[in-house]
Amino acid sequence: MKMTLRWFGSKHDSVTLKQIRQIPGCVGVITTLYDTKPGEVWTKEAIKAMKDEVEEAGLELSGIESVNIHDDIKIGASTRDEYIKNYIETLENLGEAGIDLVCYNFMPVFDWTRSDLAKMRTDGSTVLSYDQELIDKIDPTAMFEQIDSNSNGFVMPGWEPERLARVKELFELYKEVDEEKLFENLIYFLKAIMPTCEKYNIKMAIHQDDPAWPVFGLPRIVNNKENIKRILDAVPVMNNGLTLCTGSLGSSPNNDIPDMIRSFKGRVHFGHVRNLIHHAPGKFDEAAHLSSDGSLDMYEIMKAFYDIGMEGPIRPDHGRMIWDEVAMPGYGLYDRALGATYLNGLWEAIDKLSKANK
Repeated sequence: MKMTLRWFGSKHDSVTLKQIRQIPGCVGVITTLYDTKPGEVWTKEAIKAMKDEVEEAGLELSGIESVNIHDDIKIGASTRDEYIKNYIETLENLGEAGIDLVCYNFMPVFDWTRSDLAKMRTDGSTVLSYDQELIDKIDPTAMFEQIDSNSNGFVMPGWEPERLARVKELFELYKEVDEEKLFENLIYFLKAIMPTCEKYNIKMAIHQDDPAWPVFGLPRIVNNKENIKRILDAVPVMNNGLTLCTGSLGSSPNNDIPDMIRSFKGRVHFGHVRNLIHHAPGKFDEAAHLSSDGSLDMYEIMKAFYDIGMEGPIRPDHGRMIWDEVAMPGYGLYDRALGATYLNGLWEAIDKLSKANK
């Protein structure tokens, strides 16, 4: 297991590579070219510059999150082959640079969704929160009309700004795309890129839908064990794998996360590890990584990663905002650094117990 942190680049992130380097046990970052648009080819020069910046700070570029997928691919438009060709060229350029992990998602219109980006907790920290009742009151086609002057708190890290400017258009385009059609389009995409992934040993790691149910009437297909198994079985190549996100899967209490990690041994290429606390169906708050602070058993989750021989990167996912830090919601330094140290501590304990019992 390699402990890493997501980094949004020197132009966009309040957290610096120097600070990340000082987190005990953190060996690398997961990043991307944040100024590229879905469908564009990543140039060799831009990839090299990104990698050089990370390595000069004494860290490893452990993977890309994300090479975003153009909506025409997800919709299955007549132009999708053009964008798949561009995607393949980007994968070739990444492979030649020695980068062998790409996290991506196949969620329509929006990526992860929350109803509150700064819910106050009793200890004075703030967290990301989701309440389906509040989401149901939102008109998603109108919520970003004033995005340039007033985002109303809904713009979240990782969202693609160029898509938000055309939300109404995208909802119209996805009107005829149900879960089955979205699944077919994903498999079409994966079958097209897998020869390149195999050539360069690039592990494609699909991220689960967040939350793990349909939002705003949009289809969700990467949200439970059955659906994930279907995706992996449809393209039975080891390079077709998962970013196992405990928070996304954990949004549904029906998902047994340690069981899923073990069930998909060999196909789990990347781990996003975070905790949350359930209040009611469709209502949860994110929490500190500590097991007792939320509803997920982080020891059992890390033990499952250990049991499958996880060698790829793991990163602490969304953290609380603590100690008066001002940063992107969920992506401050302090609580994620605490999370990384806690997860490393669990891993060390699990490793020592395992060796002692042999």
